[in-house]
Amino acid sequence: MTYAGTATLTISELREFASFTACEQRYIRRSLDIGLGRQDAFKLWGRDDAEMSSIRGQYIAYQDLKVLRTMRPDDIGFEDLEAFMGKLVRMAAFDLAQDRIVSFSAFRFLYERLLGAWVRPWLPGAFCGAAALPQIRPDRRKKLLHSISEAAATAPGWSEREPSFYPEFIEKEAA
Repeated sequence: MTYAGTATLTISELREFASFTACEQRYIRRSLDIGLGRQDAFKLWGRDDAEMSSIRGQYIAYQDLKVLRTMRPDDIGFEDLEAFMGKLVRMAAFDLAQDRIVSFSAFRFLYERLLGAWVRPWLPGAFCGAAALPQIRPDRRKKLLHSISEAAATAPGWSEREPSFYPEFIEKEAA
């Protein structure tokens, strides 16, 4: 029974990933390669100088991932909030400014894989904070902020189940 439940949840994750735009899917896979150290993103994802520059910036922006993974701020107190949310919002702002993540769902999908299930309660605040920054173009701000549902923004609780599907680069076969 446990296997069937896990398989159903994995299929749900696959379906969710399939619902994202092609641009979001590509960016999520690239981001996981960078953030999880799975592949050399320059070799795998760099198609031109602009993309190589973006990848370089992403490696820099993701340097705080190791620190964020060890931080577990108290969800009642405020002691660790500034350090944690500051780093998380800065990294989220970088990702949103790349114009490749167009929804809260894609953002949440990426970040729960980069950091783990425990980060879910912090993602609506980080997303809204980053999306509202002046570094994000006003038209993008509006679209991003409209993409988060009231249910996601005000959830009374979050699943502690770790994600099981981590999308990877798929090489196209020559015709």
